Amino acid sequence: MSTHFIRDTRTVFSREFAPVVREPLALMFTMGQPLLFLFLFGPMLAGTRSLGGEGSPWQWFVPGILIMMCLSGPMLAGYSLLMELMGGSMERMLVTPLNRTAMLVGRTMKEFVILLLQSVLIIGLAVPLGFHLRPVGVLAGLALLIVFGTGLGALSFVLAIASRPGGELFWGVTQTVMFPLLLLSGVLLPIDFGPAWLQVAAALNPVSYIVEAERALFDGRFIEMPVLYGLLWACAVAAIGLTLGTRAMRRGI
Repeated sequence: MSTHFIRDTRTVFSREFAPVVREPLALMFTMGQPLLFLFLFGPMLAGTRSLGGEGSPWQWFVPGILIMMCLSGPMLAGYSLLMELMGGSMERMLVTPLNRTAMLVGRTMKEFVILLLQSVLIIGLAVPLGFHLRPVGVLAGLALLIVFGTGLGALSFVLAIASRPGGELFWGVTQTVMFPLLLLSGVLLPIDFGPAWLQVAAALNPVSYIVEAERALFDGRFIEMPVLYGLLWACAVAAIGLTLGTRAMRRGI
């Protein structure tokens, strides 16, 4: 990896992350929905001991909230790129000597740093509610979340590029795909509670495997098949997203 690429990646990351530093309250605003679910929906599940098995129901619920943030955050990360494409500011960046791949990597790094900060905050707020902090499991779960979020962010950028100039495709696809992925992943209630056809649909949803892997890791269960399946799906999403994103950037926007 050349120093030129690293420098360009750092430049793009700094440019993208600067608005977050200047307006940190905007970061909290994007967490409105996860915080509402954590404080208003979570306590209702806390009385359902079966969700947590032998542990706390919060071990089951908090990983689902993190996946929810991942779907509503990095999956919509392409919005900023779409606005730049529509406004013309991206064209000014393209005439600079910045590496095209570094443009994607820098933007993607910004998304997973934000996701990491939000996840740490959610976990910190969940501890007083009854979430048992298992440091090694939490670190492993956050690593898996970042891999998955990186892939989603890259795919979102690809979709934004394909949606120019109007952006209708971006909103149509994200809104059509995001909610089925969310609801069929079992982040709020176990899919086992649903009918057979719903369980079959959930089995076809890659996000459901990542959710189960997160729950196992956060509970300190590392050597289990759900962890392997979730890791494979997260890596697959990241590999596909970064490959397609790199190609889109190199072809020119």
